[in-house]
Amino acid sequence: MVTMYYEVVSIEGDYANLKRIDEESDDLKLVARALLPEDIYEGCRLKYELLQYSIEE
Repeated sequence: MVTMYYEVVSIEGDYANLKRIDEESDDLKLVARALLPEDIYEGCRLKYELLQYSIEE
């Protein structure tokens, strides 16, 4: 099972830019907001596991 951690860098309309924080990378990943938890905000951290994103507490 693969688990990845992201930070929400920016929210632009129906999309959010995510930056992977569990490994060294400058790339941003553009993800549709429909695939993300409803209450995300810029700066929050997300966990991606089993094809789902969840807010990391």
